[in-house]
Amino acid sequence: MILFTPELRAALRANHIAHLAAQRGGHAEPDPLPVVKFFSPVGAETWLATELDEDGDILFGLADLGFGCPELGSFSLAEIASVRLPFGLSIERDLHFSTVHPLSVWADAARRAGSIIGAESDLRRRADPGGNKLPPTGG
Repeated sequence: MILFTPELRAALRANHIAHLAAQRGGHAEPDPLPVVKFFSPVGAETWLATELDEDGDILFGLADLGFGCPELGSFSLAEIASVRLPFGLSIERDLHFSTVHPLSVWADAARRAGSIIGAESDLRRRADPGGNKLPPTGG
């Protein structure tokens, strides 16, 4: 699967440029919405990315390798794309992912829940406390 579209790449780069501008200008760090979600179709590994470095490989966001301790940090797109899973599968992009929550909210929720997957459930439940059916979000 192609992990990025040109639109996703542009949004990730724009967030990185805004982050650098805030640092140079002495402004508060931006708290962007995650742009893309990657996941393992056979495990708990999940990544939410907000930025892409000028090198076109290093992403910044929230990484969850399934050990109960999601972390903010940098990770390599090339490494994610090179992962080979059982049954010939690979890491996929959640084609239906969208969010109204900034990265800091995701990070707090993921730390409390112990995973990005748990955070996603919690955030969806909080968004619809009446228990109405919401459309699925994919992987």
